[in-house]
Amino acid sequence: MGGLNTVVKSMMKNVYLKPLFYAALTLVSFAPPCAADETEYFSLSVENDSMGGDSDRYYTSGVRFTYFNENTPVPPVISDLTDYVPTFDIDTQTATFFTLGHNIYTPKDIRLAQQPNDDRPWSAFVYGSIGLSNTTHNDDFPSHIDELEFTLGLIGPEALGEPIQKFVHKYLSNSPTPRGWRHQLDFEPGVNISWSRRMPYALSYDTNRFHARIEPNFSVALGNIRTHAGLGATLILGSNKNQDTPPRVRPAIPGTGVFSDNGDHVDWQVFAGIDGRLVGRDIFLDGNTFSDSHSVDKNYVVGDLSAGASLSYGDYRLSYTLNARSREFKTQDEESIFGSVTLTKRF
Repeated sequence: MGGLNTVVKSMMKNVYLKPLFYAALTLVSFAPPCAADETEYFSLSVENDSMGGDSDRYYTSGVRFTYFNENTPVPPVISDLTDYVPTFDIDTQTATFFTLGHNIYTPKDIRLAQQPNDDRPWSAFVYGSIGLSNTTHNDDFPSHIDELEFTLGLIGPEALGEPIQKFVHKYLSNSPTPRGWRHQLDFEPGVNISWSRRMPYALSYDTNRFHARIEPNFSVALGNIRTHAGLGATLILGSNKNQDTPPRVRPAIPGTGVFSDNGDHVDWQVFAGIDGRLVGRDIFLDGNTFSDSHSVDKNYVVGDLSAGASLSYGDYRLSYTLNARSREFKTQDEESIFGSVTLTKRF
């Protein structure tokens, strides 16, 4: 095992491998061209603690750009990988989505130049992913939506957390200058597989003008970035049952963001959810996998409470979600509060 760690550490420091990794990240995020009659959705999700808790700490920023197509053929390499995933079968109902994202995590006080021993590491994560969304209708059990996402990314200075946060704080907000980025986690590629199952109509009620449902969910994530298992449920009220919840940055349970055209009428949706996770690994708390780095003692059980609303008109939809996340590590002195805004355009 020691020899393997030595080899991996050497690879991480090899400057010739980093451009290759960037090229691979670009390829995994490439969306193939689609036919003119396909229904496509572009969603931009921005999460930030300044939009919820008026702070700048812990999970401080997340950006996720997602292209979702209901009819794009599944890439062959992804189709082959799904053969090894239990419960997931590709069929004519399978939709494909492609994502680019960037997350930033910091200690509580970003004005400190030193890394506090009892606070989380400085870190950033840039990633691309390919995902599949599959709707299954069953007469014997509630219909369900399975989502499978393959993610390739990297952490470390190459993830550009420092210049991005400093730029935003200098030109776009009134926040202090972050001073501790030299202590951030080292360069490391990240590979993750995420699976979730949602049951949108486990319990539902419909009229001509009103829809209500309770949507249970189950999830598993495996990889050197995050490993966890979770479950939860979301209460959804709306004017149109053909609306899914908006995309979110993982580890939150993301929706597809799909919504139907209701002509000249405004569709609305409000939702509230609770999710819990049993955490085996979180690199943003546990530190680098193959090199020595700062870390904190994580909490093995983490929960999210969320509530939000969406409005859609024509081909546009705007959503806001407020999220409260329980303490993720033992020396964390308070919960994380952050907001999420998502704008979706349908083509």
